[in-house]
Amino acid sequence: MGLSMQILRAADRVPVPWKNGGGVTRDVAAFPEGAGFDGFLWRISMAEVRADGPFSVFPGVDRVLAVLDGRLRLEVAGLAPVEIGPDSPPAIFPGDAPTHGAVLAGPVLDLNVMTRRGRARAHVRRLDGGAVPAGDHLLVALEPARAAGIPLERHDALALEPADGPATLESGRAWLVSLET
Repeated sequence: MGLSMQILRAADRVPVPWKNGGGVTRDVAAFPEGAGFDGFLWRISMAEVRADGPFSVFPGVDRVLAVLDGRLRLEVAGLAPVEIGPDSPPAIFPGDAPTHGAVLAGPVLDLNVMTRRGRARAHVRRLDGGAVPAGDHLLVALEPARAAGIPLERHDALALEPADGPATLESGRAWLVSLET
């Protein structure tokens, strides 16, 4: 993954226009590092959604979307509509399917995990403290937290590789993003 035990501070993230121009996103991490919208194997970002509208289309990409703040109705072509909020499981959908988001309570802040289909996969789950097995993972703090002995502010991330060994989320809650390449 190339991010061995690295702290990725929310305060350091730079806003980047959405691919479709409808808003801004802030990259958390991508591989290869610095890859653009068309060159990533995987990409993790946070976006603020203030208004209803279409999602950008990403051919050959699978998406996992978790809501950190607000509430969103997601309509993906070929799938049943789903409403997601901070306490919901993440939505999983193809990035090349026409997708529309409707803000039910906002603004919405989402965690967007994208992987190149057939070359990478991601699993995203909420972690309320506890063990993180060795592997390629990214912990995204939902509140001030402590992981592997490192204090994290809200929305900071901690990148872990297999060589880092198992870790522990000692306090706080986080989304755990597990990546397979």
